Amino acid sequence: MPDTQTPVLPAPRARTYAEVTELRARHPEAVAAALADRVRRPSFVPEDGRLMVVAADHPARGALSARGRADAMASRTELLDRLRTALARPGVDGLLATADIAEDLLLLGALEDKVVIASMNRGGLAGSVFEMDDRMTAYDVPGIVESGFDAGKMLLRIDRDDPSTVATMETCAKAVTDLNRAGKVAMVEPFVSFRDGRKVVNDLSPEGVITSIHVGQGIGASSARTWMKLPVVDDMERVMEATTLPTLILGGDPVAAPDATYETWRRALALPAVRGLVVGRALLFPPDDDVAAAVDTAVSLVR
Repeated sequence: MPDTQTPVLPAPRARTYAEVTELRARHPEAVAAALADRVRRPSFVPEDGRLMVVAADHPARGALSARGRADAMASRTELLDRLRTALARPGVDGLLATADIAEDLLLLGALEDKVVIASMNRGGLAGSVFEMDDRMTAYDVPGIVESGFDAGKMLLRIDRDDPSTVATMETCAKAVTDLNRAGKVAMVEPFVSFRDGRKVVNDLSPEGVITSIHVGQGIGASSARTWMKLPVVDDMERVMEATTLPTLILGGDPVAAPDATYETWRRALALPAVRGLVVGRALLFPPDDDVAAAVDTAVSLVR
């Protein structure tokens, strides 16, 4: 008898990147068809209550660097190769991305039986004078619902010296409210930030992250479906006392040796509110370039 626990996955619409481009040029309706046919998970949270998600939304904000390589994510096909490797590894639950990347992977069959977290506000381009005015330029709530995706993620940087911050707060609050009303998870990634010249710097002190948590978890008309996405910093035990919301920790662009990075993740994942990882550059561009091994190590920490 067939295993009813294993979903039957549809064939991918495209098998090569040239076929992806051909579909986009001649048959753009293939995206909607693939979304309609995609095998979806029954719930956002797996039975074990843990999530391992691969992130790829930095390029849409003009941030292409990883591990000191300014152009690491400049090649879309190379990035897609790395994402497909990561998503195919056992224990990887899904993807966080903008529509361009998510739909490429969709057509290639890489999002079957995966959770998808749609990235929403990418308007605060890295290094721009308007970086704090982080508008919703990617997914909106109707787009997330129409796509059948599971969650919307938003970046909320709080700069007390920049009046654009309040507009970003208002925009994110509306998104949290609308996602909740649509029955979708709202994932908020808050930072207290400041400018050092033209560069925006995030305050990664325990006190800075604690403040960001309190501001981030307070936006919107309901927090029933709000999750946090937080960095790993010193004194995480005290930091995580600031919230009862389920939290995924982010990998960032680490400068430490991989073993040291993995150890900080391991300690954070032992805390009750921490339910998993959302990691992009740290796993997609490991020092030894072995994406599969880096992802497998991260999965072993989550589960």
